[in-house]
Amino acid sequence: MKTDPVTFEVLRNAFVSVAEEMGASLIRTAFSPNIKERRDCSAAVFDSLGRMVSQAEHIPVHLGAMPESIKAALVEFPADLWNDGDVVILNDPFEGGTHLPDITLISPVFTSGELTGFVANRAHHADVGGKAPGSMPGDSTEIFQEGLRIPPLKLIEEETLNQEVWRLLLANVRTPRERQGDLRAQLAANNTGLRRFQAITEKYGVAAVTTFLGDLLAYSERRMQKQIRQMPKGSYSFTDYLDNDGITEEPVKLSVKVTIDRTRISFDFSGTSPQRQGNVNATFAVTLSTSYYVLRCVTDPTIPANAGCYRPLTVRAPPGSLLNPTPPAAVAAGNVETSQRVVDVLFGALAKALPDRIPAASQGTMNNLTIGGIIPGTTHAFTFYETIGGGIGARPTKNGVDGIHSHMTNTMNTPIEALETSYPLRVRCYHLIPGSGGKGLFRGGLGIRRDIEILIDQAIVSIQSERRHYAPWGLQGGMPGRRGVNQRWRGGKWEKLPSKITFTASRGEVVSIQTPGGGGFGKPKQRSRRKSQK
Repeated sequence: MKTDPVTFEVLRNAFVSVAEEMGASLIRTAFSPNIKERRDCSAAVFDSLGRMVSQAEHIPVHLGAMPESIKAALVEFPADLWNDGDVVILNDPFEGGTHLPDITLISPVFTSGELTGFVANRAHHADVGGKAPGSMPGDSTEIFQEGLRIPPLKLIEEETLNQEVWRLLLANVRTPRERQGDLRAQLAANNTGLRRFQAITEKYGVAAVTTFLGDLLAYSERRMQKQIRQMPKGSYSFTDYLDNDGITEEPVKLSVKVTIDRTRISFDFSGTSPQRQGNVNATFAVTLSTSYYVLRCVTDPTIPANAGCYRPLTVRAPPGSLLNPTPPAAVAAGNVETSQRVVDVLFGALAKALPDRIPAASQGTMNNLTIGGIIPGTTHAFTFYETIGGGIGARPTKNGVDGIHSHMTNTMNTPIEALETSYPLRVRCYHLIPGSGGKGLFRGGLGIRRDIEILIDQAIVSIQSERRHYAPWGLQGGMPGRRGVNQRWRGGKWEKLPSKITFTASRGEVVSIQTPGGGGFGKPKQRSRRKSQK
């Protein structure tokens, strides 16, 4: 490295702090409970070539895909078309996005008139239009039904807001006041990031920082290569299935072949299903993001997460397949549900190579619940959106964790107090589900039950969920976790709901989401023997 070790560590931590402070600013100033309470947002820093150099520990599915958004923005606006004070906005899943509710803002960083990098953040907006409140319909068949699609365009140019674009955005959502507040919070977060980035370059000089960023990427690459070199060489395959695509009940196949070479590793998804009519299609940016996450999980977590870290990885997914769909494929659930199953198939394959590092399957879903309607006594709409935690798969040496979000999501829950204050809804039940974790030497984590009552005359409810047919699998003889269940209370009885659905609910009805438990690890009789020995 050309950067001395002390300066290298100081700068490495400084750039991580830039991303962390951006995230803190966004969460603190956001308007919606989904961002303020659940923290469904992420932030990252990039060099002048658009390579990610640091990220905050936010949402894995956001962070791994965000470099593709920067790449798309640089195609639309090459380096010479960026000016100090610009902000580019986008959410197009086919141009680096994930699904339409995730809106990304990108700001260039200039120091002494020279483009030195970019800062970006991504936040899940509770509504961006489309056929159903919350923009997460259970039955969409093309992206146009899922909301407003924004290609890379300049929202702000040289510190001047493009009022026409702003008005267009707010005119196409159900909750313009909330969207305006969240977008302003995103702008504030980027302003925080670029000021901190500028302060670093002004203190150390553009040349020194540019040299450091190159050294940082090379350092991460070397450390990742070292990790791969220690893995057993060979090819390992695994197949798993989604319950359905929301349109037909036909299972959706996901298959991977993992090949470990001397200093490289490849994930080949060629055996996966062609893209489907329903919205379980995951864009290639999401597939990359999930692959990056798994690679970091099975290697040294202290390796700095940046573009260099992922250079030794090759990901293949044929165009037109479930994991690399072509427009106008519906993709709302690909980001939240299919991404979780990609983790499962990759872990399933890697368990054959690294059995002492891989946990059993976690809940394998984000249990997306969206409820929308009109606030009583007003003409204003509301949209409530959240994902619900479940069981983590048992680990080779420990039980799984109960009732938390797993893998590609890293959000929190919506506190009951915040939910009932913000929306005409009432939480009737919220607890862990006893016995829902798979049995084994180490048991899987427990799922959650969350029942929500509708307090308005008519509401539109959408559910996007998985593992209602195919249970989270166990490892080394461990038993599968309990499958999830969706139910609706009306007319004095419970009705079972499919894993993906949009329906109209009336006052007094209750929607119950019972999330899956994690799979067990090791044979259950080994647990009994272990207890008796104690």
